[in-house]
Amino acid sequence: MISLTDSQKIGMGLTGFGVFFLFFGMILFFDKALLAIGNILFVVGLAFVIGLERTFRFFFQKHKMKATSFFLGGVFVVLIGWPIIGVVLEFYGFFLLFRGFFPVVIGFIRRIPVLGSLLNLPFVSGPS
Repeated sequence: MISLTDSQKIGMGLTGFGVFFLFFGMILFFDKALLAIGNILFVVGLAFVIGLERTFRFFFQKHKMKATSFFLGGVFVVLIGWPIIGVVLEFYGFFLLFRGFFPVVIGFIRRIPVLGSLLNLPFVSGPS
């Protein structure tokens, strides 16, 4: 079992609440306040989970500056009151930032009993 420090546990909670508020804000027709709270909680929770220095190193790598600018720009746009445009920018930035992790996540999901069998269907798994 993985042992977590107290700050990492707090970070997991903050990140979880951030994702919840983002999801709930989108369900409620892009509510500005919920999306803003979700953005702040997500970014702060991420900093608590992996540490402040590693968070800065992750976001401000030279090859990830475009992705970081889209993601943080989307957070800023949501905070100033344009939630739909901000969320689109955030999603694009999030995709660019974490695209290296997506194959790992798909590989992990393939090992889960029900989801793995769905992902291994011929029309979903792609050409073999």
